[in-house]
Amino acid sequence: MRLCLILERVPIVSIMARLTHFKLCPMSRSIRLLLGEIEVDATLVDEMPWDWRPAFLALNPAGDLPVLEFEGGLVISGCYAISEYLGEMLRRGEPDERRRDPFPGSDEDRAEVRRLVDWSHRKLHGEVTREFLREKIEARLRPELARKQPDSDLLRALRTNLRYHMSYLSYLAGQRRWLAGDELSFADLAAAGQLSCLDYIDEVPWDSYPPTRDWYARIKSRPAFRPLLADRLPGIVPPAHYGDLDF
Repeated sequence: MRLCLILERVPIVSIMARLTHFKLCPMSRSIRLLLGEIEVDATLVDEMPWDWRPAFLALNPAGDLPVLEFEGGLVISGCYAISEYLGEMLRRGEPDERRRDPFPGSDEDRAEVRRLVDWSHRKLHGEVTREFLREKIEARLRPELARKQPDSDLLRALRTNLRYHMSYLSYLAGQRRWLAGDELSFADLAAAGQLSCLDYIDEVPWDSYPPTRDWYARIKSRPAFRPLLADRLPGIVPPAHYGDLDF
C-alpha cells in the first residue's frame, strides 16, 4: 500500500523501472510501445521464455513475459496487468497531453479497447503469431531444436489464419481513425506488437491489405516504435522493409 501511495504522488515519467522481455515476444513489445508512448525509460532485461530459469520463475512463477519491476520492490507480471496499472497511474496523475491514457474515452470506449487488446493477445497470438514464432524463431534459437525443419502444412494454415486477421484489421482501420476509435489506444499497441513480430520474419502480406498497411505505417513512424525497429536476433535478419518507414 505504501508503495502505491508513493507512486500516485510521483510523476510517472520519473519512475525507475526494469522490463524483463524477449525481443520477439509480442506482449513484451506492446508494453515497450506503451512505455515509450508515456515516456517511461525502462531498463530492458532479456529473457529466453523457454529457458524456465529458476531466478526468473522466482520473479514470475507463471513464467510469462513481460515482467515490469519498479524501484521499491513492486513487480507486475503480464501485459494485461502492466497496461492496466500504467493506465490507472496516468488517470490518477496530473493531466498531460504528451502521456495519454492507453484506455481513453467513456466506459464503452474503454470496453472496446479491451476487446481489441484481447483479440490481439489471445486470438491473433494464439491462432497465428505464437505458432509462427515457434516454427521460425524458437526452433532456430534452441539447440535441441536446431535440426527441426518448419512444418510446411502448419505454415500454410497459419498464413490462411493471418489473412483472416488482416482482413479484420483492415475493416477496423478503414472505419476508424485508430483501431478502437478516434484516439490511439493500447488496442493499437497490442496489434502492432503482434504484427511487428510477424513482419520481422517477413510473414505479413502488406500489399493485399492497404488499410492495415497504412495504419501500421502511422504506428511504425512514432518515436516509441524506433527501439523495436533496431531489435535483432543472432543469425536471424529481418527483411529490408522491416526498418523502412515508407514501406
